[in-house]
Amino acid sequence: MDVEKLKKMVGAVRTGGKGSIRRKKKAVHKSNTTDDKRLQTTLKRLGVSAIPAIEEVNIFKDDTVIQFQNPKVQASIGANTWVVSGAPQTKKLQDVLPGIINQLGPDNLDHLRRLAEQLHKNAPGAAEVATHEDDDEVPDLVPGETFEAASEEKHT
Repeated sequence: MDVEKLKKMVGAVRTGGKGSIRRKKKAVHKSNTTDDKRLQTTLKRLGVSAIPAIEEVNIFKDDTVIQFQNPKVQASIGANTWVVSGAPQTKKLQDVLPGIINQLGPDNLDHLRRLAEQLHKNAPGAAEVATHEDDDEVPDLVPGETFEAASEEKHT
């Protein structure tokens, strides 16, 4: 830390000039426990209940997977609310995919296959072939023409 910056910080604490007393009121630091208590009361209002014995939770988002190992999972089916608490790890889909495939059922496997196809299409270097047969776009106008004149020429 810079000495001049430190002197400025010390000077900002004083109420008067040099030799005067310091502030008597301490700055109160708000703790995160109040936020946690607020969250827990809101979750109680929704009627969530704990779901035991879940070893792993994977949340798929685009080409990444947010993975929780041994999370605390709570759910309220009526409120369509799921709460996953724990330490998340963000990983690429390609790294996690081999370990996840054996855990999926047939419905989820189809969904994962569609996701992989979509990622393959959007991969860098994949060429998109555009067809202009059924293009319903507005044609480019020559400078000086108007839309009305161009549409009259097209219909005649």
